[in-house]
Amino acid sequence: MSTEEKPAAAPRSLAEDLRGRDDVGLAALLRSRPDLVTPVPSDLTQLATRAGTRASVVRALERLDRFALQTAQALAVAADPTPYDELLGLLAGDQGDPAVSAALPHAVRTLREQALVWGGDDRMRLVRTARELLSPSAQHPSPTGLGPTVREATAGMSPGRIQEIVTAAGLPSTHDSVSAVTALTGLFTDRARMSALLAEVPSESTEVLERLVWGPPYGQVTADPAPRLRLLLDRGLLLPTAPGTVVLPREVALHLRGGRAHRVTEPVPPPVEPATAHRPQVVDAAAAGQAYTALAAVEELLKDWDEGGPAVLRSGGLSVRDLKRTAVALDVPEPTAAFWVELAYAAGLLASDGEEDERYAATPAYDTWLERPAAERWTVLATAWLAATRTPGLVGGRDAKDHTVAALGPGLDRSAAPEVRHRVLALLAGLPEGAAPVADSVWARLRWERPPRTGGDDGEDLRSRLARWTLTEAEMLGITGRGALSAHGRALLGLPAPKPARPAHPAEPEPRGPGDRLPVHHRPTPPPAPLSPAEPRNIAAARLLAPLLPEPLDHVLLQADLTAVAPGPLQRPLADMLDILADVESKGGATVYRFTPGSVRRALDAGQTAADLHAFLAAHSRTPVPQPLTYLIDDVARRHGHLRVGAASAYVRCDDEAVLNEILADKRAAGLGLRRLAPTVLAARADPAGLLEGLRQMGFAPAAESAEGDVLITRAHARRTPPRTPPEPVPEGPPVPDDTLLTAAIRAVRAGDLAATAPRKPRDGDGEAAGNGGGALPRTGSAETLATLQAAVLTGEALWIGYVNAEGAASQRVIAPVRVEGGFVTAYDHTADEVRTYPLHRITGVAELAEPADDES
Repeated sequence: MSTEEKPAAAPRSLAEDLRGRDDVGLAALLRSRPDLVTPVPSDLTQLATRAGTRASVVRALERLDRFALQTAQALAVAADPTPYDELLGLLAGDQGDPAVSAALPHAVRTLREQALVWGGDDRMRLVRTARELLSPSAQHPSPTGLGPTVREATAGMSPGRIQEIVTAAGLPSTHDSVSAVTALTGLFTDRARMSALLAEVPSESTEVLERLVWGPPYGQVTADPAPRLRLLLDRGLLLPTAPGTVVLPREVALHLRGGRAHRVTEPVPPPVEPATAHRPQVVDAAAAGQAYTALAAVEELLKDWDEGGPAVLRSGGLSVRDLKRTAVALDVPEPTAAFWVELAYAAGLLASDGEEDERYAATPAYDTWLERPAAERWTVLATAWLAATRTPGLVGGRDAKDHTVAALGPGLDRSAAPEVRHRVLALLAGLPEGAAPVADSVWARLRWERPPRTGGDDGEDLRSRLARWTLTEAEMLGITGRGALSAHGRALLGLPAPKPARPAHPAEPEPRGPGDRLPVHHRPTPPPAPLSPAEPRNIAAARLLAPLLPEPLDHVLLQADLTAVAPGPLQRPLADMLDILADVESKGGATVYRFTPGSVRRALDAGQTAADLHAFLAAHSRTPVPQPLTYLIDDVARRHGHLRVGAASAYVRCDDEAVLNEILADKRAAGLGLRRLAPTVLAARADPAGLLEGLRQMGFAPAAESAEGDVLITRAHARRTPPRTPPEPVPEGPPVPDDTLLTAAIRAVRAGDLAATAPRKPRDGDGEAAGNGGGALPRTGSAETLATLQAAVLTGEALWIGYVNAEGAASQRVIAPVRVEGGFVTAYDHTADEVRTYPLHRITGVAELAEPADDES
């Protein structure tokens, strides 16, 4: 503390402590606890009250790191108020700990900043609600493992029994229980005298204390305790709390612990350890390959659902059977299929159509997305994943009602997901370039930064599961490659490029296996181009990713076995045409298409002619068009449209009577209900679609025709939903206020506090002394109000007024009247920090402000 200025009086409450903070301090409080600013408090007293509510304190405690939480827990078991040195002793122990001594000032600042602790270093106080939450009790044990104090444990004990304990402990008897408990507490907190007392205790009794020292501090005894227990009970080293239950007093436990409140104090976050290292070029190339796979998977998914996807369950979401069918279509495991489905939904590319027979389908945004370059399409997916609160990893699990959690269904939102994803990737960014982390060290770091609510590390809490899913999903999406953060992933997060490290020897081998440890040196790889601070993250990421993605090809390799091999991604018009003309036989590094009579007929139905197909294949094949494929196209085209089907219910017409005779003679045509109307016309009971399908199954190639006799061109109709917006993330509490809102909120709070605490002169007949008036609005008659305002215009004095607005909301204001006329007063409003005009009939009353004391500034 500086000795140049007279120290300010110690605050008597949290509200007074807040009044002593500057605007920067208040802004830090509201930024760290955004629930306090919604709605904006009327003054600092209301802000302090809100900061002490149970819900707000619980939320603030949950967001503390491990050491700050341990500091709060230590304050909860210390005396109130607590000097800084006592707190340091509880955390560092009697032997001291340099790491604790170095980290404690920051932890205390954090607690003060968040208004969980107030007061100076000589009188630190934990807010009452936090003390109630963290103090040990039989119903809610403390994470410290400490029990009640001697004073708390003896609260219901008879005075005679207390005197017996004092005497057995070697202390003189006293005249009352209070002084006896004080003397016993002084004995237990005196290290030298306590050591002497314990030296007289036999080892079998000491073993009992050692079993209770780190908690839980409660034990069970019989009505007739063993001698080793009786000795401890007689000396107060164990105290009864209920019939058959004893407790180790807090002071005794702290002595046995060497003054430590926690068995293990963690002042420093555990480091994230590197596991394996790869050259940055290898990482970026692997991530780019995964990014391309992600784009292909989403495109294939929505192409599969192009004519209308699976039905929506009544409870919402995708059925288990439809998810399995989708996984088979994508040739991936079901959890991976659930991730791609949820990713498309989060990006706004997929939604329910809202029809009576509700089904999932692509949105209009999908068509726009398809037209964008590949790198930009990837940034849409990656950005949506980073911000989404929906958690695909939960799909297939059980909810609170023991129902299966469905993909695209309700119950998948976890508010912590975006924060965990960003934090995990930021931890990866802190490793050497190209290094993948040890997963357990990531979980340990996250548990330190945000301890689980249960207070333990056993099992896998939600944040650890989210972190595990983050590493898996980031790899699938191409943000990481081989477990390490890629350059475009780093740009997407808005992180600067890593500093180049010392170059390795040129002959250094690339680590091959997952067990390879990080070498001492690794090759630095500067980014392709420096990131501009003004460049948006998604544009920077797309710029870095684009050169790594394969260029779409304009050709295929036709083979004699009626297949075509695409050695890489195809340009969209070529890929769309091949999807119609051929069937996909296999995927991988190269896609294999197979031509069949059915696939060729599909192309002819879509309006293509045999000449069109020959020209298309000749233009896009790097190999000569095989003769079998030419024969196949010509043969299907020769028979295509030879039969014409129209609506009668349905009819078949053909210029060749022999073909119709063949159809009538075929037993497979019995279900179509055919009969001859004319030598070249057959009528059918089946509808045109059923008749077309039946004839095709019989080996014919009919074509549908219109009422005018023209061939109908049939194309797959893409089904689209009405315009849909992506699902909104579910926030984890109120959002962090921006600087504009913080400035306005602090200004309003300070102005309201000025009005609420400004000293007022007592009025004649009032029982109130000069002060804040108890917070009630001033009440004066209209004549007195007018006269006081007019006098203040002449003297330039400020007044305290009560005001009721048009909505009926009452408030207190401090104003300096400038003009009174026409039923209005124009004044400088200190509360709003601006000149305002108020109707006189809405002013409940006025009061003069008291003169400030001589020592006030």
